[in-house]
Amino acid sequence: MCGIAGIFANRPEREVDSQVLVNMAAIMHHRGPDNYGYCNPKDVGMGMSHARLSIIDLNESRGRQPFFLHGGQIIFAHNGEFYDYQRLRGELTALGEHFETKSDSEIVPHLYMRLGMEETLKHLRGEFAFGLFDELQDTLYLVRDRFGIKPLYWTQTDNHIVFGSEVKTVLAHPEVNAVIDSHGLFHQLIQVMVPGRTAFKGVHQVEPGHMLKITRKDGRFNIETTKYWDMDFPTPQQRQRLDDEYYIEGVRKHLLEAVQLRLNADVPVGCYLSGGIDSCAILGLASAASQDPIRAFTISFDSDEYDEASIATEMARATGAEQDILKLNADLLYDNFSRTIWHTERTIYNTLAVAKLMMSQHVRHVDYKVVLTGEGSDELFAGYPAFRKDMFLHGMEGLDAEQAAEWQRTLSESNKLFQGAMLPKDEYVSEKINDKVGFTPSCLQPWLGCSDLARQLLNPEIRDELKDYEPGAAIADRLDERYLKDRHPLDKAQYVWIKTMLEGQILTWGGDRVDMANSMEARPAFLDHHLAEFAATIPPQLRIRGSKEKYVLREAMKGLLPTVLYERQKFAFMAPPAHTDLKKWNKLKSLFKRHASADKLKEAGLIDADFVQTLMERQESPDTPAADKVQIDAVLNHVLGVMLLHHHFVDQDISQLAHDRAQELGWVV
Repeated sequence: MCGIAGIFANRPEREVDSQVLVNMAAIMHHRGPDNYGYCNPKDVGMGMSHARLSIIDLNESRGRQPFFLHGGQIIFAHNGEFYDYQRLRGELTALGEHFETKSDSEIVPHLYMRLGMEETLKHLRGEFAFGLFDELQDTLYLVRDRFGIKPLYWTQTDNHIVFGSEVKTVLAHPEVNAVIDSHGLFHQLIQVMVPGRTAFKGVHQVEPGHMLKITRKDGRFNIETTKYWDMDFPTPQQRQRLDDEYYIEGVRKHLLEAVQLRLNADVPVGCYLSGGIDSCAILGLASAASQDPIRAFTISFDSDEYDEASIATEMARATGAEQDILKLNADLLYDNFSRTIWHTERTIYNTLAVAKLMMSQHVRHVDYKVVLTGEGSDELFAGYPAFRKDMFLHGMEGLDAEQAAEWQRTLSESNKLFQGAMLPKDEYVSEKINDKVGFTPSCLQPWLGCSDLARQLLNPEIRDELKDYEPGAAIADRLDERYLKDRHPLDKAQYVWIKTMLEGQILTWGGDRVDMANSMEARPAFLDHHLAEFAATIPPQLRIRGSKEKYVLREAMKGLLPTVLYERQKFAFMAPPAHTDLKKWNKLKSLFKRHASADKLKEAGLIDADFVQTLMERQESPDTPAADKVQIDAVLNHVLGVMLLHHHFVDQDISQLAHDRAQELGWVV
């Protein structure tokens, strides 16, 4: 797990600056503090750099990237992990391939030379983002894993394609300027992003399951985008309905295999553990597969309503795990808010991102580099309350009045803390999403429902620029109708979440960015694509049975889970909002005074200072309904995040900051 960077010039004779490549690696030193490398052969117009976190093949001289292979034809740099790579290495070795390292990364260039890129991607299993340059073809490939677990950003300047693992890596190139994009700003304020876009003008993401093929001719770039994988739920005609035990056993088998593969490392591997069945299932399987007790890391909040530590402790005891509990309070969360935005490079609606950054810091302090996590389970097995709501509204046939009332009661009672965030406060309908999906999924409604607040928050000039902009339409345009047509409503709801909130939130500010901020690799076993492809075949009525979400997963893990966990309904994991704690609220106001005062807001020209004051007053009013306060809390966090993005990336010269960082590290060429 590392950080990668690269520069592809529009002409081979245009030299790529060695120090700029190294600076790009230095600005993301947190992703790879163990070593660095760069490669920019003469008269090729291509260079890559790499900051290394050693997990597989700890020998620093052998494991250093970028790889420069096949007589110099291939330059390759990779961030992530490939699982089952030993088998592939064995098969390639039998065919006469010679490997220079024991690294999992080296399998890609060897596969590519034999099979080509499209066929190579079918063999890759894991979380990854990489760049591969083929000099003979004069082609650069940029590839991102199927779910977007690992990040990969890119931009085009007058003379170069610049790419890297983080936005700041791209901004470290002298030709790239940080400018907050108006549309990106709007989406920062409402939480949900348009797939492939960022907060910064001209800076894009390689979308999950996609490959960019970039060639050059006569000083021009040709960029082809290819989708090589997507979450493909079968249509009713394609779906087979087998007995329950087939699906239960299939989930158990595939998940165990995914966990076993992710325990492979040359360093100790721990687990994140909350009070949900997802992380508990991972810990249970990891403990069963390991000869030694697993170290389990748990976050504890100073609010009984939001804290799950006691339930996590019951699971830790049941498995014999060594539990390590990090207790967090309100002061600590907002004290680390600014640092979190530097790493997430997007706004956050809740300080859970801060809590996870602090947890990854703690994990590294006790000398762990790798943890297994439970992300992806809710996406595959329909765990979120929004999915239950959509199943009830659009996917349940034959419910009588009594059953319908019980559904509504159960949903509202068990998730009342999250109305306005995880569940919509009011119904929001996007006509364009309705046209594409058939309905507006409940998972998007809380965020699209913030659109009116977001418009009022915009600087008047930007508000006028976006007067006809409909965020739902922009999202709908990025959804692939081929994977929505004729699907069950629950399939559609899960697909939309996977394409928006999973990649844009859970795997970004809830995953890679706050984990790698402290040089720690998280491995989400549920997002193994073999498991995901099997999960897609599970009938909707087995993903949600009655009012019980994740039914198949519960049954598959029944023997591992204590009764309280097996029977527990989904409880969304988030930190207590600021308005629930006076000390936390005062911390938030203090940060606004420092970074988002009326003067600073006017100077930046992004946010309307008067409406920010209006929201502050609403939040402090005892007459404001609880669900409104949850929504306003999220929006205020986004406003603060926008101003911190401006502070970190627009007010500062990132290329100079990267150069200074390289000097401090002694990375001078």
